Amino acid sequence: MKHAIFLLLFDPACILLLIASWACVPSRSEIVNLESSNIDDILSNADVALVNFYADWCRFSQMLHPIFTEASNIIKEEYSEKNNVVFARVDCDQYSDIAQRYRISKYPTLKLFRNGMMMKREYRGQRSVTAIVDFIRQQKSNPIRDILDLEELKTVDRSKRNIIGFFENKDSDNYRTFEKVANILHDDCVFLAAVGDVSKPERFSGDNVIYRPLGENAPDMVYLGSLTNFDLAYAWTQDKCVPLVREITFENGEELTEEGLPFLILFHMKDDSESLEKFQQEVARQLIGEKGTINFLHADCDKFRHPLLHIQKTPADCPVIAIDSFKHMYVFSDFNDLSIPGKLKQFVQDLHSGKLHREFHHGPDPTDVAPGQETGDLASSPPESSFQKLAPSEYRYTILKRDRDEL
Repeated sequence: MKHAIFLLLFDPACILLLIASWACVPSRSEIVNLESSNIDDILSNADVALVNFYADWCRFSQMLHPIFTEASNIIKEEYSEKNNVVFARVDCDQYSDIAQRYRISKYPTLKLFRNGMMMKREYRGQRSVTAIVDFIRQQKSNPIRDILDLEELKTVDRSKRNIIGFFENKDSDNYRTFEKVANILHDDCVFLAAVGDVSKPERFSGDNVIYRPLGENAPDMVYLGSLTNFDLAYAWTQDKCVPLVREITFENGEELTEEGLPFLILFHMKDDSESLEKFQQEVARQLIGEKGTINFLHADCDKFRHPLLHIQKTPADCPVIAIDSFKHMYVFSDFNDLSIPGKLKQFVQDLHSGKLHREFHHGPDPTDVAPGQETGDLASSPPESSFQKLAPSEYRYTILKRDRDEL
């Protein structure tokens, strides 16, 4: 027996065998391989999941693998299993159905999921262990600020959208639903909660949630649905937190471009709230049915001087309305024409029908030309897309080439 133990401890062949067996034992930080058969179950049971959509032949994917694994190791050490953070990956060549389901257009793509729901904002930060770990730490931080005195609500930042909940206690289905919604939408709204005796004056009819919109004089709006129905609570909160007309910045430009929808964009001076308000009103009045076919945006004229120069405009010309189809840019006739019923809607419809593109190549349609005027002299020359340059860089991703019809 002693000889057997001696051989086991000192025989090189045995030592190698032991090392190999240890290497085969799954560690707590093992990256989960998602397949068609397990993806729904794994993601739906994860509080937070970061999924790497990759292809083995993609050099950027190859570079990310060890970084992703090391970040997973650190997070697994920091968070216990009850916090349920999952690092997972999908081989998009092997599971093309999953790649299509999540609209993967580049490798590697890192998407964030919460309780099975894919977040609109994917990870676009640095591909370093530190950056990825910090990103997950932020996702695990509490998205709700505790209100310790109702007097604090008088000084909330009215330049931001606020969702405020009043609860008897945190150990309740009502609060858990509120927390789940806050985890998903905390980038779009500020979430606050008063709990226990502090909230009692606001709970005369039970737990409740309100929306405090932008503007000092804007009245609060009360959520009237079930506080335990996540789908209803999420839909109501999303409607309040995500505006119909969003601001485009250099920070979110890649994200908005990758949504694949053309832009209807108002260029205005930062302090020109009147033009923005008028644009928002007309978009809501004329184009609410176009939501999902075009992105309604506004941009700071000073920050986006280059796109303005692209359409032969300067900040002095603002406010200016334009469409960027990701192939060409088209300018709306005159900002003051917003007040003409249906004018903005027709501009968007001309994009969808191909009229804007057709007139780019052949001049105005015959019905749009004044009697005696030659169409050949009126062919427009819209510049190429400017915002397409904000799309994901080929120096960071392997871009999947997809032929797209002219928008």
